[in-house]
Amino acid sequence: MRKSLLVAIFLVLSMSAAKAGPPFLTDDPAPIDYKHCEFYVFSTWDKASATTSSVGPAIEYNCGPAPNVHLHIVIPYQWNSPAGGPKTSGLGDTELGVKFRFVQETAGRPQIGVFPMAEVATGNANESLGNGRTWYKFPLWIQKSYGSWTTYGGGGYAVNTAPGAQNYGFAGWLVQRDIGRALTLGGEMFTQGPSAVGGQHATFYTVGGYLKPTDSFNVLFDVGHTISGESHAVGYVGLYWTWGPAEKPEAPKPAVSKP
Repeated sequence: MRKSLLVAIFLVLSMSAAKAGPPFLTDDPAPIDYKHCEFYVFSTWDKASATTSSVGPAIEYNCGPAPNVHLHIVIPYQWNSPAGGPKTSGLGDTELGVKFRFVQETAGRPQIGVFPMAEVATGNANESLGNGRTWYKFPLWIQKSYGSWTTYGGGGYAVNTAPGAQNYGFAGWLVQRDIGRALTLGGEMFTQGPSAVGGQHATFYTVGGYLKPTDSFNVLFDVGHTISGESHAVGYVGLYWTWGPAEKPEAPKPAVSKP
C-alpha cells in the first residue's frame, strides 16, 4: 500500500518534470537536423497542494543520426518536499525516445511525426524519485508554420503498469510567434487523464518562449498553472546549445555565353 501511494505521488509530480518540447509540455514533430546535436541544462518545478517538487540540474541530449530522425535522452536529478513528510532527492527516471517525421511540411500541408518514449526506472520509487517500473508514451504531433507564426500539437497515450499507476491519454496545442530574430513567445493548453489510481485529470495553460542571443545558444523559460483538475503551478528554465556541420553554399551556376 505504501509503495502504491509513493508511486502515485511520483506520477503527479512527473506531469511537470517530464517536459516534452522544451520549454513546453506540448511537443512538435520536427526532428533535429541530420548530423546535428542539441544539449540542454534545465530545471523544472511544480508546486501542488500536498507537495513541492523540482528537477535540476537535469540534462537533455538529442542527435540526428539520419534525415527525419533524432535520438533523445533526459537524465534528471529530482527533489521532493511533501507536506508533513521527509524531503528526498536523487536520480530520477531516465527518458529515452526516438522522434520520426514521416510527413514533410509544404505550403498546403503540415508536417507530422511520432515520438515514442520510454521512462526507464532508474529512480528510487520508495523515495518518490521514480515510477518503480519502466513506462511508455506514444504521441503523434502535427505542425504548420505561417510566416513568423508556428502552431503545433497532437496527443497520445501513456502505458504504465506500476502499482498505483494507470494508463492515460494526453493532448496539447500551442501557438508561438517570432518577435524579431532574438525572441520567440508562445502559449499552450495541455491536458492529461488521471495517471494514478484514484487520481484526477489535469488541464494546464502555460506561457513561455526562447531568448536567442545566437543561433547556437538559447535561454528557455515557461510558467503556467492548471485550470481544472489537480492543482499545480509549474515552471521551466533552461539553457540550450546546438551544433553541427554548416550548410554547404550553393554551387555557382555556370555562365551562359551569349551567341
